[in-house]
Amino acid sequence: MTAFSQRDPLKIGIAGLVVLVLIFLLALNFERLPLIGGTTYTAQFTEAAGLRADNEVRIAGVKVGTVSDVELEGDHVLVSFRVSDAWLGDHTTASIRIKTLLGQKYLALDPQGSKELSPSEPIPLQRTMSPYDVIEAFSDLSTTVDQIDTKQLADSFRTLSDTFANTPGEVSGALDGLSRLSETISSRDEQLQQLLNNTAQVSKTVADRNADFEKLLADGNLLLQEIKARRDSISGLLDGTRKLSAQLSGLVDDNAAEIGPTLQQLDRVTKMLQRNQDNLNRSLAMFAPFTRLFSNVLGNGRWFDTYICGLLPPATGPINQKGCQP
Repeated sequence: MTAFSQRDPLKIGIAGLVVLVLIFLLALNFERLPLIGGTTYTAQFTEAAGLRADNEVRIAGVKVGTVSDVELEGDHVLVSFRVSDAWLGDHTTASIRIKTLLGQKYLALDPQGSKELSPSEPIPLQRTMSPYDVIEAFSDLSTTVDQIDTKQLADSFRTLSDTFANTPGEVSGALDGLSRLSETISSRDEQLQQLLNNTAQVSKTVADRNADFEKLLADGNLLLQEIKARRDSISGLLDGTRKLSAQLSGLVDDNAAEIGPTLQQLDRVTKMLQRNQDNLNRSLAMFAPFTRLFSNVLGNGRWFDTYICGLLPPATGPINQKGCQP
């Protein structure tokens, strides 16, 4: 067997790169592995209803997987999803439900049946249900009302009321009420149409900004997570400070007999050093005039320029009559 040091380093490098690439690909497709990422099932729906890949899959409100793909298959939509740690029966029902007010959806499953659901058999249309979108409802309402001729409707109700004018009081009163209702609707036609148009515009704006709202909520979640992490860090710091304070208090209590004399000795040493510092400061202050005068003594080259004061007492003969002058 060839020793490792004698093998071709180029082959070893290529093999190492191949292994790293395989590990990287496995990490990217970790959730799709059959034994780790769960089991993949499919379901047929009449429409997608806004369901997208990576939406949650829930059973009784608990997340058990994610939607992997939504594609068109003939006259229906085929939804593929992965489920982990959950049992699905052969009569399981599926429905697309609204998760948030902004229109985000999730896939809800209701496990039923006595046998386990086969991954190769999709859940048929008979056992699936898609929700009706509220935005589409407002849009359809605006379109339907816009196509109604309110003036003709008012004229029809008025003609009907005139025709039944001689009928009994109950019928006449009902028709008269319908006539007044139609006149009210006709008089408020412009306001009602403007209201519905504004409602459609608001619904469309909310639908167009759905991604922005989702991003805003996601960023808010990240901010809350960061605040929570900082709160945990500060809490850990305070806990550590409290524990350190308790340990220092115990250390002081245990060594109070030794610390007291030590502090007294330290206080005496500090006072002695302070006195020495004062003496040094006074010596430096007095050394300055001496240095200046001594410099003047040697400032004439090779000679000492000085005089002796106080050698003779003052007023002794013609010398030193005034005494020693500073």
